[in-house]
Amino acid sequence: MRRFLPFFLFLAVLACGRRDGLSPAERAIIRQSDSVMYVLVLQDATDSLILRTPSRDLPEAVLASEDFRTLGAKMLATVQSPEQGGVGIAAPQVGLNVRLIAVWRGDKPGEPFELYPNVHVDSLWGPLASGPEGCLSYPPYRGLVPRYPNAIVSYVDPVTLEARRDTVSGYTAIIFQHECDHLDGIMYIDRADTVFLNPAWEAERAAFDFSKPAWLEEILKR
Repeated sequence: MRRFLPFFLFLAVLACGRRDGLSPAERAIIRQSDSVMYVLVLQDATDSLILRTPSRDLPEAVLASEDFRTLGAKMLATVQSPEQGGVGIAAPQVGLNVRLIAVWRGDKPGEPFELYPNVHVDSLWGPLASGPEGCLSYPPYRGLVPRYPNAIVSYVDPVTLEARRDTVSGYTAIIFQHECDHLDGIMYIDRADTVFLNPAWEAERAAFDFSKPAWLEEILKR
C-alpha cells in the first residue's frame, strides 16, 4: 500500500487544484478568446450544462494572476461590446464556473463597469416587485422578474484583494441579484412571472455573428 501513497497524494493535489484554481480548459478559454468573448446561450445543450453549474470562489493566488486580469478585461470588453450591450455579465456566461461578475454601476459617478470576484449576496430586503429583465445568455427573450430593492453583497476587491461589503439599492441591486444568480446556476427565467420574445432585440442581433468558435466547442465538450 505504501508504494501507492505518493500516487494517491498526487491525485488529491491535482483534484484540489482543479476545484480551487483554474483548470487547463479554463486557462485555455481565457487565453484563446478574442477580446470580445463568445457568450454561452441556454438554447445550446453544451452551453446549458455550464450555465446550470454552480460556480466556486477563487483563491488569492488566482486573483493576483495575469490570467485573472485578462479574464476581467475580456469580460468587461464583452459586456460593453456593440453586439452585447449588457449591464452585467457573469463568468459562467463566458465558459468559466468561477464567482466573478461585471456590473454596470449606474449609481456611481461616471457610471463605471466594475468587477466583483468571489461575490456573494449576503442579504436581501424590501418589498418584492416585478420588473423587466433580459439576459445575454437567453436571447432574444425578456421577462418580468420579481426582485428585492435592496441587497448587501460581499466580494474581494480585485486590486487590493481585501474583503469588501457594499449595500446597493434600486436597479443596481437588481443587476447584482441577476448576475449572482448566474453563479448559482440560476437563470432569470427560473424566477420570472412571464417570459416573452422581444422582436426588437431579435432584429438587433441579426447584424452580428454569434457562432461559437470550433476550438471553444471542443473545450466545452470535455
